[in-house]
Amino acid sequence: MDNRGFDDEQELFPFIGTEEGDEEMDAGDLPATLPILALKNSVLFPTIVIPINIGRDRSIKAINQASETDKWVAVFSQRDLKVEDPTGEDLYEVGTLARILKMLRMPDGSLTAVLRGRQRVRRKRMLQTQPYLSGEVELLSYKPAVDPLTFKATMDSVRDNARRAVELSPNIPTEAQMMLDNIEVPSHLLNFISSNLSGDMNIKQEILETADLGVKAERVLTELQQELHILELRDQIENKTRGDIEEQQRQYFLNQQMKAIQEELGDNPNREAIEQLEKRAIEKVWPEEVGKVFAREITRLKRMNPQVAEYSVQLSYLEILLDLPWSDYTEDNFDLKAVAKVLDDDHYGLEKVKDRILSHLAVLKLKGDMKAPILLLLGPPGVGKTSLGKSVAEALGRKYVRMSLGGLHDESEVRGHRKTYIGAMPGRIVQSLKKVQSSNPVFILDEIDKVGQSHRGDPSSALLEVLDPEQNSAFHDNYLDLDVDLSKVMFIATANDFQTIQPALRDRMEIINLSGYSAEEKLEIAKRHLLPRQREEHGLKAKQLKIPVTTLKKVISGYTRESGVRSLNREIGGLMRYAAKQIAMENAEKVEIMPELLEEILGPVKFEREPYRVGKLPGIAVGLAWTQVGGEILYVEASLSPGKGGLEQTGNLGQVMKESAITARSYLKANAKTYGIKQEDIKDQDLHIHVPEGATPKDGPSAGITMLSAMASAYTGRSIKPYLAMSGEITLRGRVLPVGGIKEKLLAARRAGMKIIMLSKLNEKNVREIEDRYLKGLKIHYVETMAEVLEFALV
Repeated sequence: MDNRGFDDEQELFPFIGTEEGDEEMDAGDLPATLPILALKNSVLFPTIVIPINIGRDRSIKAINQASETDKWVAVFSQRDLKVEDPTGEDLYEVGTLARILKMLRMPDGSLTAVLRGRQRVRRKRMLQTQPYLSGEVELLSYKPAVDPLTFKATMDSVRDNARRAVELSPNIPTEAQMMLDNIEVPSHLLNFISSNLSGDMNIKQEILETADLGVKAERVLTELQQELHILELRDQIENKTRGDIEEQQRQYFLNQQMKAIQEELGDNPNREAIEQLEKRAIEKVWPEEVGKVFAREITRLKRMNPQVAEYSVQLSYLEILLDLPWSDYTEDNFDLKAVAKVLDDDHYGLEKVKDRILSHLAVLKLKGDMKAPILLLLGPPGVGKTSLGKSVAEALGRKYVRMSLGGLHDESEVRGHRKTYIGAMPGRIVQSLKKVQSSNPVFILDEIDKVGQSHRGDPSSALLEVLDPEQNSAFHDNYLDLDVDLSKVMFIATANDFQTIQPALRDRMEIINLSGYSAEEKLEIAKRHLLPRQREEHGLKAKQLKIPVTTLKKVISGYTRESGVRSLNREIGGLMRYAAKQIAMENAEKVEIMPELLEEILGPVKFEREPYRVGKLPGIAVGLAWTQVGGEILYVEASLSPGKGGLEQTGNLGQVMKESAITARSYLKANAKTYGIKQEDIKDQDLHIHVPEGATPKDGPSAGITMLSAMASAYTGRSIKPYLAMSGEITLRGRVLPVGGIKEKLLAARRAGMKIIMLSKLNEKNVREIEDRYLKGLKIHYVETMAEVLEFALV
């Protein structure tokens, strides 16, 4: 039940009136015209006395008018509470005739009037709206209940439920209980209970308008039972909450008492856990400094109150100290022939890496102890850099752990957070050692070229200490606040782009370049590794599937153009899915995939070899370029058109390539007579240089001789030798300078079907480092001057 206070024209706690003469009035006793008071937020019932705060001007005038005459006023509730100046349409038709018992004028100009409801009335018509509301009303009477026995039972239930509601409601004053017991007239009791219901105002208005006392009693009982149910639920919730709080307080006091008793008896509730830590520490082999720190910190833990938050932090710190493999080493496998076999079985090619691992083991075998090398495997995606680390760990007999550095931008990820911070933890280096439980694992630092920077620090700078063989014997972790020996860990970093690695970090690593695979190597890798693995992953047996070598060659040449074998692995997976579908649907017991089926399975050929018909046209040359995913061939097209000797360059070229084009044209202008080029042709024709695939940015010093050849071909009308690709930088004086990425470029030339390669004479030493199998089918021609370039290139 409710006793809410209200603002303007709103009731406070309503109570039953004690005046005599509550019998129904006659129509003759009612004045012809009555002031009308609009009531917000509530409904006034007969026999109910309520104080009302009146602040609206028309309402004040209506009360003043009533008090100056016979003190009768008709009270009607508003339909819409938002209306500030209501008219007759904004009020309900049924209201209550009320008498003004007392008026109090407030300092702010408002009034507080105490009204007592007398009898229900219906508004017949409005007479005026200014300066206050007034109108004619008619008196309404109650109809007796049809079934007196049912009515009496209903009233008894109403009275009982009302008593229970008064007991449960904290807002109803104790006087309400006495009022319930003293009210004998049924309509008065129903009005009193209805006034104190906390239900919606529309429900109260419906109860007021109900003339049948039996129906009225049933409606009041329904609303009262609903409200009583809510009060009982609230009481249960409050009792449960109060009980929970009392139980928590009880447990707290008991814990405090138990703690005091245990302290008096010299007993610690966490003694068993602490004793377990101490037992593990006795068996632990670790550096002397770590032992001292552990002894100091466990003594501090014993003095600490287990209830404080720092206790769990301290306990976690000690557990991490015990979990770390301070002096736990795995024994290396010194059977170098067995190591070589494992590496050869897992990876085809990669001879430099394998040789480097074997040489490290050889020295370790002879000396017995040495600092582990820090290797950087540098190469395009898909050549097996990351998986090589797992093979190295297996070959050495060491444990393997991998840490991905891609997108790492928080220095604390490497060094850890200080123990004083909330949620502090060791760095990922220390966490990895804890996970692998070894102090000499093979540790792969994947994608070291993709380490980021942010306001949280520079992780690549934090890695300097990790990757410096002279410093990593005392790597300092912020969480442990101790030095960790990483000198026995074999770090192998992987990267795609050498330029994005911090220079100081590059200097600390031994770089091993992994260039792409040739078509022959890809074929061997597919036969030895990719096919068996994909067959197993797709649930196929060797006898159920046959893929001829001719099919694999066509997949390699027509559906992949990469340095590694990642795309090749995906395409082979597509063949496996086709075979699995045929066998699972019982279309065939065995599947043989011939080259003719590839278009049906994998779609149209993705990469067509250039037919080189365009090689007969003047102004077109083929260059070689290095990219992050390996080498690529690059076409350079030159054409002439009437003009004023201008030079236009398109194809999304970088500054270096633009300068190479300008240098090549200047050389041809200066030596035009030598090559049979008329000065008029240079002066009166515009030269347009275009490198196809303009959406792809291109830059670098490798295209100098290619642009020179294309320009000379356009000016002289002589075409370039077919199947000739070239790479080299030029100078204004006519020299040809060396360039990098030779192996990747030669592999790209082989993939594209080129037969002749033109390089700078100074690149001959780089070619000698490449194994003969990569050069199979290629003829290398070396040049020193730009004159030699044009003499050899032009037909």
